[in-house]
Amino acid sequence: MDARIFIEPQQGTTYSEVVTLAQRAEELGFDGFFTSDHYMKMGDHVSGLPGPLDAWTTLAGLARDTERIRLGTLVSPITFRHPGQLAIQVAQVDEMSQGRIELGLGAGWFESEHAAYGIAFPNITERFDRFSEGLEIITGLWGTAEGERFSFEGAHYTLTDSPALPKPWQRPAPPIIIGGRGKRRTPSLTALHAREFNVPFASPADWKATCGPVVEACEARERDPETLVWSAAQVVALGTTEAEFSRRAEAIGRETSELRQNGVAGLIDEALERIEEYRAAGCTRMYFQVLDIKDLDHLAVLAEAVL
Repeated sequence: MDARIFIEPQQGTTYSEVVTLAQRAEELGFDGFFTSDHYMKMGDHVSGLPGPLDAWTTLAGLARDTERIRLGTLVSPITFRHPGQLAIQVAQVDEMSQGRIELGLGAGWFESEHAAYGIAFPNITERFDRFSEGLEIITGLWGTAEGERFSFEGAHYTLTDSPALPKPWQRPAPPIIIGGRGKRRTPSLTALHAREFNVPFASPADWKATCGPVVEACEARERDPETLVWSAAQVVALGTTEAEFSRRAEAIGRETSELRQNGVAGLIDEALERIEEYRAAGCTRMYFQVLDIKDLDHLAVLAEAVL
């Protein structure tokens, strides 16, 4: 099972803190380092200072400041960026990293951050329509042969005679990650466009149940479900002692009992048992949500436990 680190910079951090954590994750041998893509904090236990980071600006920096580890978003909302512009951004950062970028993309859900920064937030039907069109545009631009043109006419986006440049470093394209609990459009879009399906913050049983409609959508399109990476994301809080675990739980504003129930948390053996439950359910990749970005020792404990 691949092990990746997943951070939430909207809770308040700096690029200096993030790059330090990313470089440490790379040194320890983690497979990937991924960031959420939000502009406002969540919860009352953090101030949000000094502020959020822009995900693709951050990834451009990490592309130059790391060497091996894979990088990406979990996930970028289509509401934040026009798909034509996003295709250019991702392709450029992919070249900067020499082929280590993955694009997690979704319809968007956090209305308050859109209002706070003047970003349009359509109803859910329109957001999914834009998400669907956006996937067609991004994959179409990347897949157009050099020297040819790409055009698209949809309900929300129109592209006319695009040179479809630049091309990503990875060919045919960087992996696309789709996730969530949608029962109809999400499975269909995953089967059509994604290299990976992610279910965040679900128990092993709920994780497996959520994957079921995606398997069915793949089979309906005559796609082998085994061609997908099946991933989970869970908050992590570990300790080699109960006191250490309690300190880490307090640092992220969570109760130890709640973390044990809803995360990969507790003492090492407890965490390994939970990870094994996901593996037995069919999970092949875990994203460990590290909320205390400054706690580098926590990363070392996690690496020793799971790697």
